[in-house]
Order: sequence, then C-alpha cells, then structure tokens
Amino acid sequence: MELSFSMFPILSTFIVLVLMILILFKQSKPKLPPGPWKLPIIGSVHHLSGSLPHHRLKDLADKHGPLMHLQLGELSLFVVSSSEIAKEVMKTHDANFADRPFYLAASIVGYDGSGMMFSPYGECWRQLRKICNLELLSSKQVQSLRAVREDEVSKFIKSISQNTGTAINLSKSLSSLVYGITAKAAFGKKCKEQDAFISLVNDGVTVGGGFSLSDLFPSSKLLAFLSSTRAELEKIHQGYDRILNDIIEEHKISENSKGEVEKDLVDVLLHVQKRGDLDIPLSNDNIKAVILVSKLMLSYCINSFSQI
Repeated sequence: MELSFSMFPILSTFIVLVLMILILFKQSKPKLPPGPWKLPIIGSVHHLSGSLPHHRLKDLADKHGPLMHLQLGELSLFVVSSSEIAKEVMKTHDANFADRPFYLAASIVGYDGSGMMFSPYGECWRQLRKICNLELLSSKQVQSLRAVREDEVSKFIKSISQNTGTAINLSKSLSSLVYGITAKAAFGKKCKEQDAFISLVNDGVTVGGGFSLSDLFPSSKLLAFLSSTRAELEKIHQGYDRILNDIIEEHKISENSKGEVEKDLVDVLLHVQKRGDLDIPLSNDNIKAVILVSKLMLSYCINSFSQI
C-alpha cells in the first residue's frame, strides 16, 4: 500500500509531462490548408500518380479547394488554383513566397543558384533583379534592340509571303522568329557554336525536367550523389559552360570597338561588372547564369510553339 502511494506522485508527474508535450506539439504544428491524406516518408506523392500531374492537381483542387497543401517527401507545397489567391501570393504576400527550394538540376545547370531564376531570395537576388530592371530591361536598352526585332519580324513576314499558296509550318516559323530575336539580343550576332549551345540547353531542360528522388529529399546528400541524372547534367553543364566562357572572352576583346547602340545583353552585364559599384560583385558565373536563363526561356518558347 505504501509502495502504491509512493508511486502516485511519479505517475502523476509523468502524465502531466506527457500532456504538456502533446499540447506544445499541437501548438507548434503549423496551420496548413486542406489537402489529401499523407503516407509516412513520401507524403502525398502517391496522389499524383496515374495521370498527367496538372490533371491530378485539378482533380485534387476540385476536392480540397483553391488553396491546397501537398507534402512531397520533405517538401511542403501549396497549390493555388484561383486568380484571387494567386494575387495574394504573387503580390500581397510575395516576399513570403519568394524563396526557391533546392533542386539538384538547378544547382548543377544554374551555376549553384547564381542567376535570378534559381537564386534563393536575399540580397544577391534583389541585386540581380535590380540589374535586370535598370540595365537589361530599361527603356534605353529595349529601344536599342528595336532594329533587331524589326529585322527578324521583317524576315518572318518575307518568308511567309514567299510561300504564298503553299502550306506553311507556322510553329517552325515562329520558333525561328523567337530564336533570332533572343539570340541577337543576348549575343549580338550568331556565335560559331550557338547551335551546339542551344542543343545543350534543350538537353538540360529535358534531363533536368524529369523526376528525381533527391528533389523530394533535399537534405539527403547521398540521394543527390547517387542520382541517375547527376553525371548527365554535369556533362551538359561542362559543354555549355565552355561555350559561355568563349562568348564572354570574345565580348571582352571587342568591347571597345562597339558603339552604344550595338551593345547586347552580354556587353551590358560586362559593363556593370567592370563598373564595380555593386554591393555584391557581379561574377562571371552570375553573367553566365543570366545568359542561360534567356536561353532557357527561348527553349521553353520554342517547345511551346512546337505544340501549336
């Protein structure tokens, strides 16, 4: 009887501690939007199988609402399916959603987040955005490329007019138009290995856009090391990195012989780098990453046109 009585304070203390831990755990658990049920470790991945991802996301959104939570491995994702909530995310609360998760492909092909597309939100990203807004997309720079756009559109119209009465592959013609404008805006003229460069970028988009288990578990260095696409992505990166280095060196050599109107994207970035008035110095990797983004967007446009 004495033993049972002496155990009561210990048992009651243990119960109180367990209850406190459960309450604290419940309070620390974030309030998340509704979403499909989850499995241990993989989370909601199984809900995306069996159909095209955007079809499955639509079906899930119809069931769980326009703001839905998905747990994909270690990644906690929000799926937005309405314009009103999209405005809240992209405009009202944009800073809270501005960061980027780690992706193995982006780390390898994107110069370890040196460009604006793959850079984590912070001072470096804000500086790159400022350079794009004030230097690359300024009214003066856009106006200086007017002749390039007019020349390529003129070639496009002439090509169509010369084929009057015959069937025209409009997807191919539009792809050529976008390619011509983007290439001249970025490099000023066609470099000797530009076709090889575009091919490597397309390969990077294809390989990097596939499924990778390491993307779902970014904390696992072992999965990243064992990834089946790692070696292929590194080979692609080495190929276009060599070409980009050659392009930058060619622009440095011809820098003094170019007029203000003839300056392309690479020239502008090299000028900003040489000026040296930035809080964070602009590296060659930053320049190459910005050029790469323009080509990735070109590849996306061409792939979109090819499906028209």
